[in-house]
Amino acid sequence: MPNSDLRPPTLKVTPEEYKEITKKLTPKPKVVKNTILAFLVGGLICSIGQIIINSYMLYLGLTKLSAQIAGTATLIFLGALLTGLGVYDEIVRVGGAGGIIPVTGFANSMVSPALEYKKEGYVFGVGGKLFTIAGPILVYGIASSIIVGIIYLLLR
Repeated sequence: MPNSDLRPPTLKVTPEEYKEITKKLTPKPKVVKNTILAFLVGGLICSIGQIIINSYMLYLGLTKLSAQIAGTATLIFLGALLTGLGVYDEIVRVGGAGGIIPVTGFANSMVSPALEYKKEGYVFGVGGKLFTIAGPILVYGIASSIIVGIIYLLLR
C-alpha cells in the first residue's frame, strides 16, 4: 500500500548529465604513485630474499641451489608469519602488486582465508579454508609445469 504522503522526486537528470556527474566525482587513479610504490615494495621484498640467500651461502655454507630453496622457504614462512601478525596486509595496502606478486604474496593468499575461518575450528575452519585460494594456483601450476616438461622432453 503506497504512502500518499510521499512526494515524487523533483530532481530530473538525463543519462548524459548522470555520466558527467559520476565522471567528475569518481576518484582518479594514481597510476604513477602506485607503480612506484609497487616497484619499491616488490624490490625490497626481493632484496631481502637475496640477502637471506647470500647469508645462507656465506654463513651456513649451503650451495647456491640449496640456499635458493631455503631462502624461498624462509620468505614463505615470513610472509605467513607477517600475515598472521596483521603486518603483511599493511604492506600490500601500501605496495599493491609489489606485495602480492612475490612468493610472500602466495603465503599471504594461503594464510588469510585460514585466519578468517579460524573461529570455525582447526579442522573445518583453518584446514578447510587453507587452500581456498592457493588450491587452484597449485593445481594449475603443477599441471602447467607437467605440460611444459613434456614439451621440453619432446623438443630435446
